[in-house]
Amino acid sequence: MVETDTREKIVAAANRLFYREGIRAVSVDAVAAEAGITKKSLYYHFKSKDDLVAAYLDYRDQPSLGAFKKCFDTSKGPLADRIAGLFENLALVAADPKWKGCGFLRTSVELANLPGHPAIVAGITHKKRLEAWLQSIFADAGLENANALARQIRLLIDGCFAVVMLHRDPGYMREAGEAARCLVDAALAKRPG
Repeated sequence: MVETDTREKIVAAANRLFYREGIRAVSVDAVAAEAGITKKSLYYHFKSKDDLVAAYLDYRDQPSLGAFKKCFDTSKGPLADRIAGLFENLALVAADPKWKGCGFLRTSVELANLPGHPAIVAGITHKKRLEAWLQSIFADAGLENANALARQIRLLIDGCFAVVMLHRDPGYMREAGEAARCLVDAALAKRPG
């Protein structure tokens, strides 16, 4: 369908621009130009910039979760090493000069005074999916405190994203990975049987 293709082209253009420059720095005109369409056509597909920003985050949701899963899956060793490996892989990605951090967190900072904004809702949904995925890993390992551990690891992930954005030093991700390793080792030591 032409309409679907146009919508996808708009969201892909918004993804490139919003991630690279931030949502407030990018106008609807810039997104339309990047997509090679008119502003009127953009507004045919999105009733507002707010809806476009939410679509941008929805567009990033599954690829981002897939990247986390790939980082975990390519890590070797026991569970604690694989969780630490996830952070090591994040550090490698963050070393790229084009890396701009977590698009969900960056958007939430730009919209901090608008808690009901559709993009904030999209960000919350994404972060809950990440947490649920972590919880499933820990539950599959037989850890009784899988929910709490998933929250702790998510806090480390989001925290290291913020700190690396500030300092531009991926070493913080490796340190967060070591903290995650300690948390997982401690949880494994408490596992019954």
